[in-house]
Amino acid sequence: MPKRILIFSLVYYPSHVGGAEVAIKEITDRVDQSEIEFDMVCLRFDRNLSAIEKIGNVTVHRIGFTASKPTMADLKKFPLHLNKFLFQFSAAWKAHRLYQKRKYDAVWAMMAHSTGVPAGLFKTFYPNVPYILTLQEGDPIDYIKQKMRPVYPLFVRGFTKADTVQAISTFLANWARAMGFKGKLEVIPNAVNTKHFSQTYPQVDLDALKQKLGKKQGDVYIITTSRLVKKNAVDDVIKSLALLPEQFKFLILGIGPDEAMLRALAQEKGVEDRVMFLGQIDHKEMPKYLKISDIFTRPSLSEGMGNSFVEAMAAELPVVATQEGGIADFLFDPDLNPDKEPTGLAVSPRDPEGLAKQFKRFVEDAVLRERIVKNARELAFAKYDWDLIASDMKKRVFGPAVKNNK
Repeated sequence: MPKRILIFSLVYYPSHVGGAEVAIKEITDRVDQSEIEFDMVCLRFDRNLSAIEKIGNVTVHRIGFTASKPTMADLKKFPLHLNKFLFQFSAAWKAHRLYQKRKYDAVWAMMAHSTGVPAGLFKTFYPNVPYILTLQEGDPIDYIKQKMRPVYPLFVRGFTKADTVQAISTFLANWARAMGFKGKLEVIPNAVNTKHFSQTYPQVDLDALKQKLGKKQGDVYIITTSRLVKKNAVDDVIKSLALLPEQFKFLILGIGPDEAMLRALAQEKGVEDRVMFLGQIDHKEMPKYLKISDIFTRPSLSEGMGNSFVEAMAAELPVVATQEGGIADFLFDPDLNPDKEPTGLAVSPRDPEGLAKQFKRFVEDAVLRERIVKNARELAFAKYDWDLIASDMKKRVFGPAVKNNK
């Protein structure tokens, strides 16, 4: 008889998928269904989606207000904008009703600010059911706390009621302790599709993309794959271009609310002809853009982990970044971390001059560049593979939880 785990997730496939939802699917798809079955409570939003649906090894139960094929703008309008707040309580009630039928061996909450409240409420009424909390947050901690102020005591309870916390970085693990969690703590990162990002392409395909983007002999393409929001500090990269020679160009893959501001900044700094806003590029095509570039960057102001950095490492692209949040777990600078093999070059937050210096350093020091690229690729393959992560989750998190619930 397989064990049963109920997942709390704000959203799930096929819509509004981010890193947390990818992690759930990649992990649960690798767990033998004869050993563990997964159910999930999440928001529905789109009435064209089934209220109950089996996706991989997860039976999804969708709740909340709906509309027909809502856009992102629709989610901020009545009544859909109420969903995220009401979910804090309606998900706990739905879990209670499901438990009456399914008698779960454990519950698993994905991200404290999204599901810690309903999971903590469930745990209050079913104290003998092990509760696992996964921390995947990428926003600044102070910002998250501010968002959760209306239910802050219940938000804290989401931490303190957990039996196990799995954090994707040391930074988030420390946050769990700061929030009062005293139980079992496991740091297990997210993974990336290293095979996808390390794939090779025919030279003719790469040359065609270079021609499309106007890359000439001697050009240095800096690339980022980022949501255009404040925390990713794309504006600092644009400012750094004004300090660099003309051959340095900047490719921006991503969309977001800051796009108009960033375009205006590029014009203000006189580098608008050196910044290319390429929009949302399909994940299947992304490795090709990394392969024709020279340096990856995202000078984040906060980061739970940062899959994009590891994807660039797998693609053998040198990385320049801050060491904020979870980035410090895998980006080791030759000067700041002399006890470790270097895997990138670090800058301080809000430091365009530092960015320009490190970009030039990668161009001018080929020996250091090759050393860093080699180390970073090895790290990506050794530590950030989904098979390894799923195995760790089963052995270190799910297995002990359901075993202890007899």
